[in-house]
Amino acid sequence: MQSQGPLYMGFDLSTQQLKAIVVDSKLKLIHEAKVDFDADLSKYGIQKGVLTNEAEGEVFAPPAMWLDAVNLVLDRLVEAGLDFGAVRGLSGAGMQHGTVFWSKDAENIMLDLDAGKSLAEQMEAGAKGERRGAFAHPVSPNWQDASTQKQCDLFDAELGGPTKLAAVTGSAAHHRFSGPQIMRYRTKHTAHYEETTRISLVSSFLASVFLGTIAQIDIGDVTGMDLWDVHKGKWDERLLALAAGGKEHAAELSRKLGHVAEDGGASFGDISNYFVTRYGFNPECRVLPFTGDNPATILALPLRPSDAMVSLGTSTTFLMSTPEYRPDPAYHFMNHPATPGLYMFMLCYKNGGLAREHVRDALKKPDSNWANFDKAALTTPPLSQKTDTDPMRLGLYFPIHEIVPNLPPGQWRMHYDPTTKSLKETSNDTIPDDARNIVESQMLSCRLRSQKLVKPVKDPQSGSQLPAQPRRVYLVGGGSANAAIAKICGEVLGSVEGIYKLDIGGNACALGAAYKAVWGCERREGETFEELIGGRWDEKAFVRKIDDGYAPGVFEKYGEAVEGFEMMEKRLLEQHGGSSK
Repeated sequence: MQSQGPLYMGFDLSTQQLKAIVVDSKLKLIHEAKVDFDADLSKYGIQKGVLTNEAEGEVFAPPAMWLDAVNLVLDRLVEAGLDFGAVRGLSGAGMQHGTVFWSKDAENIMLDLDAGKSLAEQMEAGAKGERRGAFAHPVSPNWQDASTQKQCDLFDAELGGPTKLAAVTGSAAHHRFSGPQIMRYRTKHTAHYEETTRISLVSSFLASVFLGTIAQIDIGDVTGMDLWDVHKGKWDERLLALAAGGKEHAAELSRKLGHVAEDGGASFGDISNYFVTRYGFNPECRVLPFTGDNPATILALPLRPSDAMVSLGTSTTFLMSTPEYRPDPAYHFMNHPATPGLYMFMLCYKNGGLAREHVRDALKKPDSNWANFDKAALTTPPLSQKTDTDPMRLGLYFPIHEIVPNLPPGQWRMHYDPTTKSLKETSNDTIPDDARNIVESQMLSCRLRSQKLVKPVKDPQSGSQLPAQPRRVYLVGGGSANAAIAKICGEVLGSVEGIYKLDIGGNACALGAAYKAVWGCERREGETFEELIGGRWDEKAFVRKIDDGYAPGVFEKYGEAVEGFEMMEKRLLEQHGGSSK
């Protein structure tokens, strides 16, 4: 498909795939291609994109596989007819928290790449050591890695507890975060650490490949490391020293991590000559900062402050763009990847679609299907209250260990009396009410943890003051297609303008990255990402209103339930809380 004017590329390097999309200046999708690691690169022995060492809780992937994926996805765009010479700029997204360890030879190797050979065959070390490669360590820890509990405990303690760590870095310590991962790498693979000249995140690794030299880490992605002081805008010396093995080694680790790109739209430089020669890229094609997958997702929709995005996939993710920095160990605050002064508030739950499916399958019906689930959910009154004096039925449903709150697998159900503020355990048997209660539970958790970020709003129709709630809630992911789930989301979370389904397929991260490239290359002086992309974004093409959102009386009732829900979590944490993050 041909397009008038310049083109822009966005990449998304996720756990199981590498996607590439191409848009024009008007944000119109021109081309897309993907590589599935299990299907296309099974020679690496991966399953669902990763390798595992279950004995130590390690989950990792070989960067060489990602290099092969870069060549393969670009080859597929060649077959699709992309005019690479029209590509003016590119950016990308990478799964957050993964770390890549570069060798001392990395930059020399990238500067001398032969366009007639693949990236992997030139950058991967020789099997028998006959050739030094670009990597000091052959694998990159994945976000699913759970091997760093000891290091997480030390990170949480270093500044005086997880609350203080979150206040400085935006997050408490988590297994997948780069600070604890680097600390463990240094002690387990000491010789490899000494050979490491630079450390990249997955996002800056991919940017480096296209740039032909080690790229800076992005200002949004750096806040997923537990090493960056969000207020001061620099590496925290105390945390660097902890990860590096002492104050005397902190400066060395700082050099390995490098400078951080503070302007998300500034060019790193022109694309590597390897891609110019092999694929026909314009030699002046700009490489812009690549960011994390979650920050890129928030760029796929020009969110305004007080808008929320809820991903109802296998996991549940709640995202908001906000000017307020209110950190807490239960969630994450990250720098916005494009707009200084804004933050990305993120909640990430392991239990999402899987938990809803478990309830669906447990309903005592001849057929356990979504139609029965939906009917049960919509015929059950909010919080299972048939009258206003009935107790509120609350539940937590975790098929797998949850991190928010930190509880083991299990199901718990309680009755809450808002007049006496008391909780009473009830039967744990699955009943039809669970269909509504599980969706309520997931959204009550989001409401509990985001309530400080929303403000009272005016009714767009009457002008009267309404309770604090999001302006809009956008639903994405598989669950967003379910009208019953959408309705309950709106009743619990509110949203004065309604609930909207955001349909951008599975390309949110790649689209956000492509939009970032458009903004970086075409912005006027001082023009923000929201101004440029918001002015060109075709809402009608991607967004559809699916529910009214705020329901007077019902929303307020859920506000009472939030207090009981928090009490329930605290009680269960006292009884069952574990140390796994």
